[in-house]
Amino acid sequence: MVLPIVAYGDPVLRKVGKEITQDYPNLEELIVNMQETMKNAQGVGLAAPQIGRDIRLFLIDASPFAESDELEEEEKEFLKTFKKTFINAQIIEEEGEEWAFSEGCLSIPNINEDVYRNETIIIEYQDENFDKKKETLSGLAARIFQHEYDHIEGVLFTDKLSSLKKRLLKKKLENISKGKVEVDYRMRFPNLKK
Repeated sequence: MVLPIVAYGDPVLRKVGKEITQDYPNLEELIVNMQETMKNAQGVGLAAPQIGRDIRLFLIDASPFAESDELEEEEKEFLKTFKKTFINAQIIEEEGEEWAFSEGCLSIPNINEDVYRNETIIIEYQDENFDKKKETLSGLAARIFQHEYDHIEGVLFTDKLSSLKKRLLKKKLENISKGKVEVDYRMRFPNLKK
């Protein structure tokens, strides 16, 4: 089932997600619904806060980036299969040079800005079977992970912009929260006047 995506301005996007256990109600169904929602909105990642749940859960499907001409073959091959569920994720270490890349977010439609993030990260998480995993991610995979991880920490990509950029985007962000934005997927707007 395709769920509505929570728009900028909703308090749930500012909450630090709670860890979950295997007995979280209807978790399997929730993950399937999140996959359908992400695919429907043509996203490469979706975090639980974006569908109104303040829990430490997010999904990534980086396969759309595998078509990019700007990436090395090796990275494209990796992104093609980088489709995972991350539960109770933690970033253990961040390393490498910070680099800029234009990011967007399903909760903040029609806004894309350069965000600086670390090149390489070491992460720990549980998969959908609650098996513990430890991995090192680099490049675009690391960036997508960091963006989704920020969501379960109550952080949005716009928080990482300069104060000038934030001031320039203020009106657009207010309009998004009021539902004054064109989107081709279901959304829930916190400040929509009924």
